[in-house]
This record gives sequence, structure tokens and C-alpha cells, in this order.
Amino acid sequence: MPDPALPKRWDPIVKLTHWGVAAAVIANALFTEEGSGWHVWVGYALAGLLLLRWLWGFVGTRNARFSAFPPNPFRAVRYIASARKGEAQHHTSHNPLGTMMVYALWACLALIIGSGIAMSGPPPANPNVREVGEAYEAASYQVGNEEESDEEGEEHEGDEGGEDIMEEVHETAVNLLYALIALHILGVLFETMRHGRGTLGAMIPFMNRKKQ
Repeated sequence: MPDPALPKRWDPIVKLTHWGVAAAVIANALFTEEGSGWHVWVGYALAGLLLLRWLWGFVGTRNARFSAFPPNPFRAVRYIASARKGEAQHHTSHNPLGTMMVYALWACLALIIGSGIAMSGPPPANPNVREVGEAYEAASYQVGNEEESDEEGEEHEGDEGGEDIMEEVHETAVNLLYALIALHILGVLFETMRHGRGTLGAMIPFMNRKKQ
């Protein structure tokens, strides 16, 4: 029977989705142009990884299931109080404060993905398209240019207003995500100092717990 004091190790699906999401966020933040075909494709890949993690939360290993780390703000506050007293706590899954961070990150990612899809629509066949929205608008304009009426023009203006709202939501959620990621990294460093390298090593690929 494994020693509960030993550092936990996440399963391969949790590690895949964790680092896959991190890679997708970095890619769209630093390497793709906002609104481009590649940006949209990376966003859809991010959506797939998030859905996989959520599915794994129902059918995955014990520590990866939602039932292992239900969100509870009161437990998170008590965890902070015990940490301030220097009391060490070991959890087989996420600790109460980490749990709140996980759900906050997931909610923020879902908002980013949903608003991104609302703006871009389906991913383009050619990922090298520089501006997905403009490409779709140009195609629609060529098809329906001769039949466009004043009423359709007003509807188009309404669509643009809705897109502006989605763009604002998208940008706000992205900035919030960056703040949460910074807090997440600080939390991991803090837990690593308290409990040793096992906290960080638990999520590193190809690292397995040594048998006692």
C-alpha cells in the first residue's frame, strides 16, 4: 500500500491535458496572430483538451475525478489559515486552495473558447488565413452582394455590435487567465517550498513514484 506521505503522481491523461493546455495558451499568446487561421485552430485544439479533461473527471482515475476535489471556498480559507501556521497537509488530489484555482482556470478557459468560437465560427480549411472573420465576410459579400437590402444591412450592423461584445469578453477573459496563471505558478512554488519537489514533480511527464 503506498505511503500517503509520498508525493502524488498524476496520471498520463491529466499530464497530457495540463501541458497541452499550457502549450496552446502559450502558442496563441506568443506565436499566432489574433484572429488568424492558426489562432482559431489552436483554440479548437484547446477546446478538445479541455473537453477531454472534463470527461476524464467523470471516468478517469480516482484522484483525477471531480468527486476527489469538489470546490469548497470554506475549506480553501481553512487551508490558508493552516498554511500560515506552518501546518503541513497532504492531499491525494488537489488541495482545497488548488481546487478553487483549477475550477477558476477551467471557467476562464471555457469563456475564452466560447467567445472565440462565437467570433470565428468553424476553423478555416486553410490555417494560413490571416483573418478568419474577414475571409468569411468577403465570401458572404460576394455571394449575396446583389441581393443585399437595407434591412440586411441593419442586421449586419447588429451582428457587428454583437461581435464587438464577444471581442471584449474574449480579451477580458484572456487577461484574467494570465493573472490566474501567475497566481497558479506562485502557488506551485509555495507548495514546493513547503512540501518539497514532489509537488512539482507530480505533474512532470515520465516521472513515476519510486516503489518503497
